[in-house]
Amino acid sequence: MTLLKLQRSIHSLKSWLFTPATKSDRFARAADVHADALIVDLEDAVAPSAKKDAREAALRYLAEIPADHLPCALRINSPDTRFGFDDLQALLSSPANPDYLILPKCGSSAFIGLAGNLLREAGKTAQTIALIESAKGVGALDEIVRGEARPAALLFGAADMAADLGADTAWEPLLWVRSCIVQAAASTGIALLDSPYFNIGDTEGLKQETKASASLGFHGKCAIHPAQIATINEVLTPSEQQVAEARQILAVNQQGVGSVGRQMVDEAVARKARLVLERAGITTEK
Repeated sequence: MTLLKLQRSIHSLKSWLFTPATKSDRFARAADVHADALIVDLEDAVAPSAKKDAREAALRYLAEIPADHLPCALRINSPDTRFGFDDLQALLSSPANPDYLILPKCGSSAFIGLAGNLLREAGKTAQTIALIESAKGVGALDEIVRGEARPAALLFGAADMAADLGADTAWEPLLWVRSCIVQAAASTGIALLDSPYFNIGDTEGLKQETKASASLGFHGKCAIHPAQIATINEVLTPSEQQVAEARQILAVNQQGVGSVGRQMVDEAVARKARLVLERAGITTEK
């Protein structure tokens, strides 16, 4: 398989659909429902007895995707387990080349660096995504985002984090953790992906949580069911009015300090305008 070059900034990928690797017939649904990225899952969604078959199916799929494919991420098992070791070894020796490799239970920068080095040695272009889902991971955030081998994104894992903290899997109990992750990622310009919303039938709850996470600073949100993608895209896609205003702000900013409407335009406002355009998939230059 020819090494693939990502065509879109990870900051512009709004909706990420988790799909169990045991359900290879459902991989194509991510594109069908207009998800921005597919996550092939070898970890939580796969029973121990099915790990080997799931791994083979995932790598077979990732070895055959065309050059114009939907961005794909592979979530392996925790690196401190035999399943995780087997996942990584199988990936390195296969022709599969996902766009992203999600590393669960990240509690230090050590494995991120190791995985990155091994990927490069194997000729892979996959970028790493650090899944932050434990108290240890929160404590190591500064090390993770400032390490020599920085991940392309941080992904918040709400369910495991809540279990680790003994907290409810709800917005308020986990707000402080989300805020810590946002601050750490923003300090080095790393993308931020929010946890899935686990009540599949609660569309309004999904909409409110997606709005809240975007307001906090997250760039994208994960989904566990195809039916959630439309809501995530609706909330996170900048409107035509927002895009037009962002363009106007940047035009004014190039001429120095000015105003758009009743808002003064300075570099801080321009930075937010660039983010709006990036989320819309529009490339800008400072």
